[in-house]
Amino acid sequence: MSPASDALLAAWRWACRLDVLVAKPGNVSLASPGHGMLAGDFLSSADVAGEAICAPGGTVGTRIEAAVAATRQAVGCNTNLGIVLLCAPLAQAWLPYGAVAPTALPAAVERVLAGLDRGDARAAYRAIAMAAPGGLGRVAAEDVRDEPAIDLRRAMALAAERDTVARQYRDGFREILDEGLAELAPAAPTLGDAVLRVFMRHLARRPDSHIVRKLGAGIAQPVTEQARDWLLRLRAGTVAEYGEALSAWDKSLKARGINPGTSADMTVATLFCAALLWPDSTRLGADHSWHGFCMASARDERQPAFGRPDPVGGESG
Repeated sequence: MSPASDALLAAWRWACRLDVLVAKPGNVSLASPGHGMLAGDFLSSADVAGEAICAPGGTVGTRIEAAVAATRQAVGCNTNLGIVLLCAPLAQAWLPYGAVAPTALPAAVERVLAGLDRGDARAAYRAIAMAAPGGLGRVAAEDVRDEPAIDLRRAMALAAERDTVARQYRDGFREILDEGLAELAPAAPTLGDAVLRVFMRHLARRPDSHIVRKLGAGIAQPVTEQARDWLLRLRAGTVAEYGEALSAWDKSLKARGINPGTSADMTVATLFCAALLWPDSTRLGADHSWHGFCMASARDERQPAFGRPDPVGGESG
């Protein structure tokens, strides 16, 4: 691994661990398992997929396929397909430089997307079929079980209106690079507050693709409307003020089998970008509003369901 790859891997681990450290309604976290999965499954997936995503050389397609294969071997189920599909192009855009200014990252991502070919599509198709995400059906054109006739970006564009991850490939990851990072940037009482706001912003934008695919738009739309209300509340207050209500919503969603998984994937990708653009944010005490956060606590099962992670000390990344 090169120094750039090492930095990329640190950003990947930070983002993936935050995904389970910060409880997000309907998602699996250290404090709240669900959907037949535990936080440890996601942490193990992040550990084994990281080297594939962050390795020097390779293509977007090979990163995706290798990361999904490693995950499948480690945990035997799909825990991170959306995260892998989102972060592989971002890693590919960042790696040649080892550092990219916030204003330059969109152009770097666009160059990567414009260069995707049928080889990337073949590898990504194999990965998606291997991961077998819930609700994956057949489509008339460019089904992942068939040989691709077009490049990966054009294939994703065909699914962009029904799938949020695919839409990022079509639109240059603007929902992450513009909206997600914009929600993360303002001062927040804790890093947990900031992460939850990002999650709510992605969930509030439009119905979550994972919910729609598994349960239908009629189930997904009310969740999006609730997220819009929660986003306004969290912008004005703190997670600590609403801990019981957020926990109740989390339990209600899981009891009905509702998992806003795509919104969680978008949140991880946003955090991944943030760690690459502002590496100081991943270090203990780097931002006074996030003082006390530490990644060592990502394996501490005693974390509260909602609210600020305990300042137990340790190292980040």
